[in-house]
Amino acid sequence: MSKISAVSLLSLALLSACSSTSPTAQAPAAARFAHIASVQLEPGDTAQALAKAVGGEVLEWKTSGCAADDSDNCVALIGFNQKLGAQNLRALGGRTVFIEPNRDVFSGGGIMTATMGGKATMWAGGKATMWAGGKATMWAGGQFAPIPENTALWQKIGLQQAQLQAPQLGAGVTVAVIDTGVDLVHPAFTEAFTDPSTWRDFYADDGIPQEEGSFGVGGYGHGTNITGIILQVAPGVKIMPLRVLGPDGSGDVIMVAQAIEWAVAQGAQLINLSLGSTEESKVIGNAIKKASKAGVVVVSSAGNDNKDRITYPAARMDKEWGVSVGSVNLNDVKSTFSNYAKELDIVAPGEQVYAPAPEGRMAAWSGTSMAAPMVTGGLALELSKNLNKTGKKDKDKADKVIEQLLKNTKEINEIADNKPFKDKLGKGRLDLVQFLNADQDD
Repeated sequence: MSKISAVSLLSLALLSACSSTSPTAQAPAAARFAHIASVQLEPGDTAQALAKAVGGEVLEWKTSGCAADDSDNCVALIGFNQKLGAQNLRALGGRTVFIEPNRDVFSGGGIMTATMGGKATMWAGGKATMWAGGKATMWAGGQFAPIPENTALWQKIGLQQAQLQAPQLGAGVTVAVIDTGVDLVHPAFTEAFTDPSTWRDFYADDGIPQEEGSFGVGGYGHGTNITGIILQVAPGVKIMPLRVLGPDGSGDVIMVAQAIEWAVAQGAQLINLSLGSTEESKVIGNAIKKASKAGVVVVSSAGNDNKDRITYPAARMDKEWGVSVGSVNLNDVKSTFSNYAKELDIVAPGEQVYAPAPEGRMAAWSGTSMAAPMVTGGLALELSKNLNKTGKKDKDKADKVIEQLLKNTKEINEIADNKPFKDKLGKGRLDLVQFLNADQDD
């Protein structure tokens, strides 16, 4: 079992002490529940009374929409384990109640396909060496210098030219990575994170979203890989690490919803959700709709079951919500594992993507989970390029950048091996050069 060391914890504590707002001590991990009930609030309701009626615990109490007749924001979210009976429903007085599964509904996708050691020399000097000189030294002789193993991937989506077109490299943009956590002390991530006061571990209910687990088991390393992919595409961004998935790669609906709301409240412009569920969730839907209304772009992976159906919430990532992402190989052919559907927005290369891994290592993963952060990183390049022009985030500007992304892709539907999936691979494959060029006349 690999956990963050005592020395690393001390380092994180010192970081917190130096931050502008130190995280407060957190309560012990809350109980986990099999189901969530979304109970419409009525005048005179109390948390104690509703918890008793359902036979559970109030997890959220939303009253901001009660005066405005906004039903999605005039509810109590109550966690419970038993089946609700007639007595419970009578106690609730016939009001509207939505019930959905909660525990371990979401999981991160993808699989670790290779690992590399050499941690003593690979990351010498940390991020300062890895990204030294920014765009001037990231590419040498056509090779991606920090991680040469990814050169062909980055050439496929035009990353070298894109980083010249967007020299800010994502600076000024905050990306929330909602996942298994991140290796917070990996030397490749030096200075890559937001202020520790913005971090959160919803799985353990504390302020240190450190990945835990063992190599090759469950989801260990998933969030670290995704963070590393985003930073290769847009090394100037700040990553807000938010943990919602446990060592086995699964997590609860309420954790994901609370993380989305937290990311919006803490100022993220982009949210990466390399996770999914076969179940549609009203609770998650409300959280993402709120993020979209606030001008935050949510990117979600499509799932790895090779099915004509993408996972949730990617299945609802239309223009009102965000962007759904599937995977192709280096020949622009659908990855054998990638889900596909008419609802899919875009694809990106998601096979054998190398990035930092826990314990100072590097590892390659394959999955739609790896394709999604490429899109997230590309959006960060565009947002940083136009920070002064676009000003404060809002929904209209978020919709515009999504539209620009999807209108400027590489057509892949006519490739012979893709014809069985025609019109189910989104608008095409991510093309960063076309995407970033498209705003020149704005």
